[in-house]
Amino acid sequence: MIRAEKIVKTYGAQPVLKGIDFLFEAGKNNLIIGRSGAGKTVLLKILVGLNVPTSGIIWYDDVNFTALNKEGMRAIRMKIGMLFQGSALFDSLTVEENIRFPLDMFTPMTLKEKVERVNYCLERVNLAGNNKKYPSELSGGMQKRVGIARAIVLNPKYLFCDEPNSGLDPKTSIMIDELISSITQENNMTTVINTHDMNSVMEIGDNICFLHEGRLEWSGTKDQVLASDNENLQSFIFASPFLQKLRKSALGK
Repeated sequence: MIRAEKIVKTYGAQPVLKGIDFLFEAGKNNLIIGRSGAGKTVLLKILVGLNVPTSGIIWYDDVNFTALNKEGMRAIRMKIGMLFQGSALFDSLTVEENIRFPLDMFTPMTLKEKVERVNYCLERVNLAGNNKKYPSELSGGMQKRVGIARAIVLNPKYLFCDEPNSGLDPKTSIMIDELISSITQENNMTTVINTHDMNSVMEIGDNICFLHEGRLEWSGTKDQVLASDNENLQSFIFASPFLQKLRKSALGK
């Protein structure tokens, strides 16, 4: 698990996060949602150590992450997988080389062991046999799956996903959601997903953190979203007329 404890972040006199307390649970899809400017990206960067909070503590299980030195943080980061918004693949490397990159950087494995691990990860994301292709030869959805394979190649304990469905069509987005969710459950990972995708919220939102103007405005599960009486959450989730009708139908109105 990962726990944010009273996280405050200010830039000059401008407060961005205003005392966030939240538990990101293991084996669950922990979603951070909210409007642009609500503080989602800042919180995600603080969780992985790319930003330092003005005050507050990030706990990785029983380890105070914010108190660690560079060496200590590196040890935690070795347990972290990251799926970037744009996949962030190296255009000049093949699929196999992209996925193998973390193994080359951080492990003493032999080439044979690395290739075996790469092949396992490719099979897991339904891309077996695409080792020698380059990112430019893949669709957006396939590139995202290569990104997932690279994110899990070190068998991480924690997985962070920044807008995993950005730029994808609805069908592919659902496939990516299902893939992330199944990998999370199989490996009992603590998965944190920063998303604007309401389909993701309704389909895989096991544990939802809704930020509004830098505060934790609401938390709950996908099953609790429809019945919530939080006006800011309702305004965000049910922005479209279709979703407003869905909510009214679910509540029998």
